[in-house]
Amino acid sequence: MTGSLAPNYAPLPVTIVWGEGAWVRDADGVAYLDMLAGYSALNFGHRHPVLVAAAHAQLDRLTLTSRAFSHDLLEPFADALAALAAPAVVGPPMVLPMNTGAEAVETAVKAARKWGYEVRGVAPERATIVVAAGNFHGRTTTIVSFSTDDDARRGFGPYTPGFRIVPFGDADAVRAAIDETTVAVLLEPIQGEQGVVMPPDDYWPAVRAACDDARVLLIADEVQSGLGRTGTTFACELWGVRPDLMVLGKALGGGILPVSAVVGRADVLGVLTPGTHGSTFGGNPLACAVGLAVVELLATGEHQARARELGAHLHTRLRTLTEAGLIARSRGVGLWAGIDVDPERMTGRELCERLLKQGVLAKDTHGSTIRLAPPLVMERADLDLALDRLAVALV
Repeated sequence: MTGSLAPNYAPLPVTIVWGEGAWVRDADGVAYLDMLAGYSALNFGHRHPVLVAAAHAQLDRLTLTSRAFSHDLLEPFADALAALAAPAVVGPPMVLPMNTGAEAVETAVKAARKWGYEVRGVAPERATIVVAAGNFHGRTTTIVSFSTDDDARRGFGPYTPGFRIVPFGDADAVRAAIDETTVAVLLEPIQGEQGVVMPPDDYWPAVRAACDDARVLLIADEVQSGLGRTGTTFACELWGVRPDLMVLGKALGGGILPVSAVVGRADVLGVLTPGTHGSTFGGNPLACAVGLAVVELLATGEHQARARELGAHLHTRLRTLTEAGLIARSRGVGLWAGIDVDPERMTGRELCERLLKQGVLAKDTHGSTIRLAPPLVMERADLDLALDRLAVALV
């Protein structure tokens, strides 16, 4: 081990120094197409001019007050985000701003437990939450306690109790896991880290029905899937299902700074009274300025439509690669895809290294799978260029 940086990542051998839109350059001036977009944090590309302008303007005024005081953008940001989410959640919604996606998931867990004790009448210290195998909700000690990824979990015990793990995509298993102690079901609409794994079409409606029948909360983790990625503002809209709480992050910060939020039922978030939960930086002025600009970009529907249009083209071309025998299978929706290669041909890491030499940035996961999540602002010609280079890397 050399240097001062902790070795918790094994990045590809490239050092990025500049980015604009879907393009980045390394320290040697070599250009690359970014097909990962910061795990969807860069839905609007690198240095989107509207978002950069909002950040610059706020930097000249005020950056932090802490939540000990209010500021002039806190309520406007909450109102705008609530309005954007209102058609997609059980509402009218309330907004609780935080910073990272994992922090927002923790907030949703705390709110669900407190609601369960104070409103649903669950016995003290008995609350349980149903989650799915293959999940990825963050890396805090509580969250890795219900991870099924051994790398994420191993060595970090003792683990937090109160979670029941069932197979992803199995609504009957969700229903069977719910009992008098259950306060919530927490799921990703589409499992991103697992390789953009899509559930059966009847899964989310059936889970919603199970939660309604048992009077428990449905929490959707839309940190990766939300804010335009799937061709809808939120992935749950693909199935016409409205969760009680929705967890947002990544793209909410516009690729400029960490911004997250829990959005949903006021009677649930309302149990978090002063002193019970908080964050020094949550809802800070700079975050609200950028987050408000992100919401305004999404309010037109332009980026969602672009994700649908380019996404259809992306998946058509991936099917062609499958038919040609270059990839084993692909799946996804909108501008989001998981690609499996034959493990006897190469690993996902090896494919990403080949793509790097072709001037394309992507990320592997779970052996021989890679994920593609290009910025929603990518030009069609650039998307085709990246896919042409993918074909070359696969040969």
